[in-house]
Amino acid sequence: MLIGVPKEIKPDEYRVALTPAGAEMLTQAGHEVAVEKNAGVGSGFTDDFYVEAGATIVDSPDEVWAKAEMIMKVKEPIAPEWPRMRKGQLMFTYFHFAADEPLTKAVVASGATAIAYETVELPSRELPLLTPMSEVAGRMAIQEGAKYLEKPQGGLGVLLGGVPGVLPGKVLILGGGVVGTHAAKMAAGLGARVHIMDINLERLRYLDDTMPANVNMLYSTRYAIRKQIQDSDLIVGAVLIPGAKAPSLITREDLSLMRPGTVIVDVAVDQGGCVETIKPTTHRDPVYTVDGVIHYAVANMPGGVPRTSTLALTNATLPYAMALAGKGWKPACSDDRALKLGVNVVDGHVTYQGVADAFGMDCRNVDDFLA
Repeated sequence: MLIGVPKEIKPDEYRVALTPAGAEMLTQAGHEVAVEKNAGVGSGFTDDFYVEAGATIVDSPDEVWAKAEMIMKVKEPIAPEWPRMRKGQLMFTYFHFAADEPLTKAVVASGATAIAYETVELPSRELPLLTPMSEVAGRMAIQEGAKYLEKPQGGLGVLLGGVPGVLPGKVLILGGGVVGTHAAKMAAGLGARVHIMDINLERLRYLDDTMPANVNMLYSTRYAIRKQIQDSDLIVGAVLIPGAKAPSLITREDLSLMRPGTVIVDVAVDQGGCVETIKPTTHRDPVYTVDGVIHYAVANMPGGVPRTSTLALTNATLPYAMALAGKGWKPACSDDRALKLGVNVVDGHVTYQGVADAFGMDCRNVDDFLA
């Protein structure tokens, strides 16, 4: 199979979908890899690394898309890339369809097959291709939140760790999944007072047994959220419903309960966000203020640390890419239920229920296409 790796063109996106090590494994398995010129530079991989790994460097994105049977990306195709998608082509990347109706319609219209990293799901309910970026984003949420709590950035002027004689800052984390867990680890390590809210009691019990003593667990209700946000310095949105739009847990009215200079980092923004007033931002212009509350809403947070993120992502995606390239997507998905759950669009039809529900579209059973 010919695998194409275009350069990411989403603003401030420096990751690349395949490392030279990954390209070498694919070429040694008998596949061709076409990498767009300078696609890996943002992550520290120059073209010569890919050439040494057996890949071919291609000058233009049009040529990569035109040649490739399978496209490997990091972020969803954006509008300039939509005309390059074609019927029968396999695309393997993050899509987050449920938060983007124009993208969904464009991929459906193209006739391409879309396998979304974020909905590949193991029997344990783990999302193996989302996990590494969730780990990065959770840790970054505290790093970025701490920065914007500084007074010159418009924040409350609170040091999360405090000092002797002064209470540490309070961090409220909505969601106890991968993002929330890693955010809590970072915040706890800084010495903050950390509260994790979730509706899964089993998860809360597990976290209570494993987290440091300065991390507290709370069952999530609307009443409890309204109480907790009143004295929180940093709020992290970390709620995920796989393949579907994130629930709105903080309303516009709730902002009036917060102190001016409170910081919200909504990691769920790429799935629509769990704060009503959230909208996607970029690394170049990451924050905005509503009713005195600072909103940080960068939709590709791990893109800010591309070296770490690219290595972590390829570690997770490469085994699946090898299976797709080696067997073809239909046999690979037939053999692996987790990978089959990643199939969101096939030949003009939505095949993932969460995406169909988000836009009132019909959902076809993916098995109809695997027969």
